Amino acid sequence: MTKKKDHDITEDQILEDQEVETIETEEELDIEAQLAAAQQSAKDNWDKVLRAQAEMENIKRRSIRDLENAHKYALDGFVKALLEVKDSLSMGLKSATEEDATIEHIIEGLEMTDKVFASTLEKFGVETLNPVGEKFNPELHEAVTMLPMPDKESNSVLDVVQVGFTLNGRLVRPAMVVVVQ
Repeated sequence: MTKKKDHDITEDQILEDQEVETIETEEELDIEAQLAAAQQSAKDNWDKVLRAQAEMENIKRRSIRDLENAHKYALDGFVKALLEVKDSLSMGLKSATEEDATIEHIIEGLEMTDKVFASTLEKFGVETLNPVGEKFNPELHEAVTMLPMPDKESNSVLDVVQVGFTLNGRLVRPAMVVVVQ
């Protein structure tokens, strides 16, 4: 009987061992499936990260190129407008060298060219500072000399040696002036 009992236990143990192995095998398969799913998810996320980095590099390169082009061609319209002034000067020089040219015609051509140039500057936000008779402003004017003039208001601009310019309200060049002492 002992033998039979040992034999029964052995069979029971074998059945239990097989059940445990089956459960372990199912758990291993489940874990392997989870691992495979996690690896696939990690691979997909890595691909997304690489694409995002590539897109960021493309955006960076594109913005650098756009900025370079903006700097390079920012003055395009201004240059085209200045070409009108250049053409006017060329025509004035050509007419001044003709045999029948008079001083009056040359002066008239210069005045027209000056008007074209002034309107071109105004079109691009450049304003002329010609402060004759105004109060001296050290932020906009540079005093070249001071003259005593008892009949004029003290600290006012008597004469402009060189006009100044502002670009969109910002001083580009101060007006060089003679100030009443």
